[in-house]
Amino acid sequence: MKIGMNMLLWTNHVTESHFDIINTLKKTGYDGIELFLGEGDVKHYTKLGNHFSDIEMGVTAVAALAPEENIASPDQKIREAGLRKLKWSIDVAEAANVEVICGPFHSTFAFFTRQPPTEVEKARSAEVLYKAAEYAKAANIVLAPEAVNRFECYLYNTMADLKTMVERVDHPNLGAMYDTHHSNIEEKSQYEAIKTIAPYLKHVHISENDRGTPGSGQVNWSDAFRALREIEYDGWLTIEAFSTIIPEFANAINVWRDYSPSEEIYTKGLKLIREGMKIDNK
Repeated sequence: MKIGMNMLLWTNHVTESHFDIINTLKKTGYDGIELFLGEGDVKHYTKLGNHFSDIEMGVTAVAALAPEENIASPDQKIREAGLRKLKWSIDVAEAANVEVICGPFHSTFAFFTRQPPTEVEKARSAEVLYKAAEYAKAANIVLAPEAVNRFECYLYNTMADLKTMVERVDHPNLGAMYDTHHSNIEEKSQYEAIKTIAPYLKHVHISENDRGTPGSGQVNWSDAFRALREIEYDGWLTIEAFSTIIPEFANAINVWRDYSPSEEIYTKGLKLIREGMKIDNK
């Protein structure tokens, strides 16, 4: 099991200017960091990957699709654009030595039809996800789509929903992601939700109900960590927290205030995970 920190707390585009932050996370005890795949090219991500390798930091990533790339769309051209975006995400992720790509890329984040999801939409999405997973196979990358709360997504909200998606796609390079923030909104029990998705769980986001310091809010951490210990989860536990440091990104994800100081988030969050998973300090 490895502990990571999502760089979205500081930026939606990691460059060399952020290496000091990453080096600090390494010294603090993190095993890796998580990138948002929003811009840049293979050359840029290769440079990042070389630095991460030099300091022995693992890497995961978050991908997302724009409305014109929605793979659940009835428009074939839009679905094809979505597949191209996923392939681009896999290409740059491979260059940065990414192990897992997570995110709500089964559809478009914050896009709504104002109707409940249909089986046709889910089938369209699954067809493209299968093609993306097949492409990811050559890069040795696992895709881990994320169930997102009802205020940010309508296609998949719960682990029971997400389980049906993984089983429909049925590809070894596609699993599922669990996020404590979204589950705090949508699930009856963190424990039961993790047990539900356990056979397919490939990535976990540790995120408080207000997106601030893990352990400072309402998430039932004891139930979440108990379930993760019982299923012997051995993948990434990555802290995801947000700030207003980049206004355009903060506005896109409805972050209107800073919840906690960044240093508090990554230091106390790391301590919470180690205590919850019963990991000895390094």
